[in-house]
Amino acid sequence: MNLRISTGRRAFVIFNYIFLALLSLLCMFPLIHMLALSFSSGGAAAAGKVTLWPVEFNTAAYRNIVNKPEYLTAFGISVQRLVLGTLISLMLTIITAYPLSKENTAFQFRTWYAWFFVFTILFSGGLIPWFMTIQKLGLMDTIWALVLPGALSVFNVILLLNFYRGLPKELDESARMDGAGHFRVLWSIIVPLSKPALATVGLFTMVAHWNSWFDGLVLMNRPEHYPLQSFLQTIVIQKDMRFISAENVELLKLISDRTSAAAQIFVASAPILIVYPFLQRFFIKGIVLGSVKE
Repeated sequence: MNLRISTGRRAFVIFNYIFLALLSLLCMFPLIHMLALSFSSGGAAAAGKVTLWPVEFNTAAYRNIVNKPEYLTAFGISVQRLVLGTLISLMLTIITAYPLSKENTAFQFRTWYAWFFVFTILFSGGLIPWFMTIQKLGLMDTIWALVLPGALSVFNVILLLNFYRGLPKELDESARMDGAGHFRVLWSIIVPLSKPALATVGLFTMVAHWNSWFDGLVLMNRPEHYPLQSFLQTIVIQKDMRFISAENVELLKLISDRTSAAAQIFVASAPILIVYPFLQRFFIKGIVLGSVKE
């Protein structure tokens, strides 16, 4: 059956396409501009000659960052943190959200535990108690200091438990009638059905771990233990001369603060930009379904 599209409807669709295309270009403009800056000379960037295309093209800003063993070490620490932090966080979030998604009749103290977790969102211990706790536990200057303190995000727990509560209860009841326990129901039924929500929670966790730099500066006693963001913040923002060798002096003549900052942004953003397209189809569904359930 062929449906005729009115002239007004066709004009509306065309307008929407044009508007969204212009909006997309507007959102991409800062990224393109920063990319052009990162490949331009320091003099051209300082003079304001760079717009959407590199001026006096060179890769000095990137070579100044990556052409050193300290950078590779910091990159490896960030990857290790990303993998460990995401896996541990997902595991803790799953096993915390599952019992909290049950009714009070199935989990007697569910409401009390739920408010206990919500309380931590409203009130925190503060920076000094946070630091002292990590220090007393002997986690300072280790990868676990970057992974364990923020391993359980209450926001992610709420998102996931709301998703669980939206799943048909008949699935759980039929599995329990067949003799399955809570762990079997969780890992064999609930988790496979929760891919959209888990992708959303995983993406939030990955972005948080990859972008974090402050805890690395505070919790790592030696610069060689810095994750990538802390390392970049040190050499680009603070210009710490400990990381500048004699062979890099010539590179410094070709860059400026703006080109270094632009290179830092793209080096830091690349892994997330690569991963996000693979999770996008789960992300939107997960954030919607996990946020509107009662």
